[in-house]
Amino acid sequence: MTVHVPARTTAVPMAMIMGLASLVWLAASTSATAQDFYKDKTIRIVVGSTAGGGFDAYSRAIARHLTRHIPGHPTIIVENMPGAGSLISANYLYKIAKPDGLTIGHFVGGVLLAQALGQKGAEFDARRFEYVGAPTYEHPVCAMTKASGITSLDRWFASPSPVKLGGVAPGSTPDSIVRALKAAIGLPIQLVTGYKGTAEIRLAAEGGELAGACWGWGSVRATWRKGFDSGEVQIVLQITPKPHADLPNVPLAITYAKTDEARRILETAVHNASVLVFSYTLPPGTPKDRVQTVRQAFQATLRDPAFLAEADKARLEIAPVTGEEVERTVANLFKLEPAMVGKLRAILLE
Repeated sequence: MTVHVPARTTAVPMAMIMGLASLVWLAASTSATAQDFYKDKTIRIVVGSTAGGGFDAYSRAIARHLTRHIPGHPTIIVENMPGAGSLISANYLYKIAKPDGLTIGHFVGGVLLAQALGQKGAEFDARRFEYVGAPTYEHPVCAMTKASGITSLDRWFASPSPVKLGGVAPGSTPDSIVRALKAAIGLPIQLVTGYKGTAEIRLAAEGGELAGACWGWGSVRATWRKGFDSGEVQIVLQITPKPHADLPNVPLAITYAKTDEARRILETAVHNASVLVFSYTLPPGTPKDRVQTVRQAFQATLRDPAFLAEADKARLEIAPVTGEEVERTVANLFKLEPAMVGKLRAILLE
């Protein structure tokens, strides 16, 4: 006798069907709304440093591809607004730029930590920005010219006089790294600050005014490539938890920190802040649907084969950071205990 077993079926609750349908409709509606808004518009990426530096290089590469991933395909332009270590551009984005999704800020993320520490001149609340994401985590290094004679960390420690390193302003990445190194591991350093950006620092180093400077490896590699290719510039130190794959034999600063406090200074001021350095930001109050549109387009751009090919040719390092991760990192800055806030303020800002 043949027994027919009925096929097992699983009933899908009507509420679930309706919910899924609502999500599909909402996504389609949001895309259509974004296309209506962005069509024939112009988006500005406001870079808080001068042309020719790493921030400028990332923004111009991203601008050439981002339009394909935003509904309506708006025109995207890059404007440089340097000054005060990116504070001018950060203040502009917070206080003046319209929160309409047409202005994206790309200022040095170190000013977000500086604001949490109470930096004078920071006229914004870092917790209120809308964060888009970042093209990469920063991997801070110290680059020195061969002409300076500081071709290794041992030579740096043994230098009979302070080694001149370039900076931009308190709270900027080059300044914060140098100040943290001096406080945590006692390297002989003279910080020469006030340069408009890393492009100007490179020129000063090549002209013999400075021995070098400290900022992200991705930016250094992309914008100082002639120096590396010729052997006139060398990396002597990494300020990271572990070595970069490109720099397996370059020493780590953290291994020279002799106390728990010294290690905490490097971790908080440099390691943890690496998430923020290259972040892109929208003004507070930007409509949430436009925030999501720009976030999604930004991440899609960072996965775009055409963009990745251009980034590889320009030696721009890509390791995408989401807007949500930047947002969480900023929130944690405001949870630091008062004693550490005071210590970092004294080291980084005073």
